[in-house]
Amino acid sequence: MNTISYLEAGKRAVREEMQRDASVWALGEDLGRGGVFGQYKGLIDEFGPARIADTPISEACIMGAAVGAAMTGTRPIVEMRFSDFALCAIDELINQAAKARFMFGGQMRVPMVVREPMGMWRSSAAQHSQSLESWYTHIPGLVVVAPATPADNLGLLKSAIRNDDPVVYLEHKHLWPLEGVVPDGEHLVPLGEAEIVREGRDLTLVTWSATRHTCVAAAQALEKQGIDAEIIDLRTLWPWDRDRVFASVEKTGRLIVAHEAVAVSGFGAEIAATVAQELHHRLKAPVQRLGAPRIPIAYAPPLEDEARVTCEKIIDAATALCLPVAAS
Repeated sequence: MNTISYLEAGKRAVREEMQRDASVWALGEDLGRGGVFGQYKGLIDEFGPARIADTPISEACIMGAAVGAAMTGTRPIVEMRFSDFALCAIDELINQAAKARFMFGGQMRVPMVVREPMGMWRSSAAQHSQSLESWYTHIPGLVVVAPATPADNLGLLKSAIRNDDPVVYLEHKHLWPLEGVVPDGEHLVPLGEAEIVREGRDLTLVTWSATRHTCVAAAQALEKQGIDAEIIDLRTLWPWDRDRVFASVEKTGRLIVAHEAVAVSGFGAEIAATVAQELHHRLKAPVQRLGAPRIPIAYAPPLEDEARVTCEKIIDAATALCLPVAAS
């Protein structure tokens, strides 16, 4: 076991996977000098400019080149510098990488990792501080990951690089210097598996990324007041670990979802709504949600209709919700 920083853990993951698999390479702006935060420092000396590739200042160019390279047999690691800048490459990621497997009937995969440093950091202002994870969880075909500790940044990044679908990998900029214990040797953290950070009986706190650490501090303060909080770090937002969250809420009967991103349409709303809908026996009245399923919209009209929110579906849901009132 070693104590290293969150930043160094990510760099170790890249180095180990590039050593293990010659098809893994990285591209982005200023990688030759180590990247904007130093997360690639020294790697060009080890692997050369063909595998630690500097690119033009064009996020669309970077992403487009990576998508093509992934489709033709390599595993690119795409460095976007800031999650905000990745919006310049959204077409290549959303309309190409995320949809290729579906549109080619499973014959095409796009094994790429898009690293997007996210979150509030050192007064970086409006264009460099956003947490946009809910944008990506909304898109069928993308895996979305948000590690909170050095050990998870090592294990999740390695798993993401080995994944055969495109992964949006969100590293919080404020966590770069955070130090923690990381296992020696091979360390993989499965995608889609949450971690119970702290067990408790009175309240479930679901969180991810930097807010995990805020929740730990809050739980310690709550304990002095006699409130025992259980903390779950999702780690992967899509797919998210429904089973672990549900089991915790079944036990505690209370749920708070905490995250840094904007609350309106944030991914916390998805968790809250799903729990309210599925664990209705814990609530005084069931909460229902209506929307398209998380599938690509198909060409065939009958399949397209399956994704629609129809008048009949709304009527059925409203009737079911009001049955107890009508009975009384």
